[in-house]
Amino acid sequence: MTLMTEARVAAVPGRAAAQRPNRMRAWATRAPLLPALIFMIIVTQLPFVATLVISFLDWNALYPDERHFAGFANYVEVLSDPALRKSVWTTILLTVTVVLVSLLLGLVLALLLDRRFRGRAAVRTMLIAPFLLVPIAAALMWKHLLFNPEYGLFNGILHVIGGEGAIQPDWISEMPLMAVEASLIWQWTPFMMLILLAGLQSRDPQLIEAARMDGASDWQIFVHITLPHLRRYLELGLLLGSIYIVQNFDAVFTLTSGGLGTANLPYTIYQTFYQAHENGLASAAGVIVVIGSIILATFALRVVSSLFREEVSR
Repeated sequence: MTLMTEARVAAVPGRAAAQRPNRMRAWATRAPLLPALIFMIIVTQLPFVATLVISFLDWNALYPDERHFAGFANYVEVLSDPALRKSVWTTILLTVTVVLVSLLLGLVLALLLDRRFRGRAAVRTMLIAPFLLVPIAAALMWKHLLFNPEYGLFNGILHVIGGEGAIQPDWISEMPLMAVEASLIWQWTPFMMLILLAGLQSRDPQLIEAARMDGASDWQIFVHITLPHLRRYLELGLLLGSIYIVQNFDAVFTLTSGGLGTANLPYTIYQTFYQAHENGLASAAGVIVVIGSIILATFALRVVSSLFREEVSR
């Protein structure tokens, strides 16, 4: 055996001994997180596994003795049933409208709040307030304080402007989907504003100053510097907002009770489970919603990771 071979053999036990403390240190670091991980698995993953199993059963709670394995029949029915397909389309329309409008309004507010003016901190606090409200409380406020045709604020303003002959619409009955969208846009605009304001304040001020010295206008700075810088933040707001709005139940349940063409997929799942007692069908629809949310969340995590990498590289 050569000297080099003997040295390698002697080095292996030493290297293994050096790796043991590193592994023990890694486990010691992760050990405090294990209870939280176990709790999360019990609370989230086990119910999802149960839902997945039930989704393959033909199970009506009113006839428990007739329960049997149905394969993918529930998924086929979810994708082929006209009412469920309409709820999917309503979910898409609601999500796209709310996310895009709140993102645009959030961008405008973020650009305004990025400027220095007296009372900026107080204005920021007031603009954030809608997002801090409990969703069901916000929906009740819109239903009774704003949309009510008899004593709501909107009709009160119309009465003051137009007098006795002013039109007094029943907002929820005449424009139900728009009423749901308005309440959600009001609540989610502050969230978009916070994300985009963080992006604006992470810009390099020297780059902005150099552009101004070169004669660039405010519009040119916005188009060529600010907007490209905000791309990741816009993507993050778009993805996180979509994850929530796809799963939204409170506004639809409170304002319209799913009537007048406003039933989205979560509300349809509620109707299928609690009113029709179709456990298997509701579980299949729920699994589809979860899969869609996981896909959106995966893209959101990638955007967040890229943002962290960009911040670290600076």
